[in-house]
Amino acid sequence: MPSKCARLPVVVGITAASGAALTERCITWLAAHGVPLYVTCSNNGRLVWQQELDESLEEAASRWTEHGDVTLVDVGDEAALIASGSLLTAGMIIVPCSTGSAAAIANGICTNVLHRAAEVTIKEGRPLVLVPRESPLSAIHLESWLKLARMGIKIVPPMLTFYNHPKDIQDMVDFSVGRALTLLGFPDALPEHLRYQR
Repeated sequence: MPSKCARLPVVVGITAASGAALTERCITWLAAHGVPLYVTCSNNGRLVWQQELDESLEEAASRWTEHGDVTLVDVGDEAALIASGSLLTAGMIIVPCSTGSAAAIANGICTNVLHRAAEVTIKEGRPLVLVPRESPLSAIHLESWLKLARMGIKIVPPMLTFYNHPKDIQDMVDFSVGRALTLLGFPDALPEHLRYQR
């Protein structure tokens, strides 16, 4: 069952960090549950996508549009709808979120429409969830994440869990994405068999 905010679109940002499988799961789940999506990807994010999933982002977008309302937004399109607060959304998730993009967002530096969409999400007081995929983290990285966390932005690194007895990598992906989407307002995204059981 989609959550109440499913009628409003969600903005999905993809950057050049490793973790395309997380993005794929996130978009697939949201589209399957009737959530309209605006997806934008950095240029280097496209390269990582191709490398990790052996398909172009356009090929993936073609699949997504067959199963849901998914709009691919050019990261260089400064006039895109997601660059304006006038577009009402349920929030934004950047998965994966590179440390470079985190630093740009933390300091209000908009070099592309992905950063601008994040800035709009913050200024409009909407939920913003970032899924970092970098290790180890330097003091510079941690300062950016701390600054963002103090603004109320949710930071959800895809951590390994063991208490829920994951059977394979897909379970780990599903858990991480479920946790992130829960913070965006979609608690049903966390599979029942991966939830903490007393």
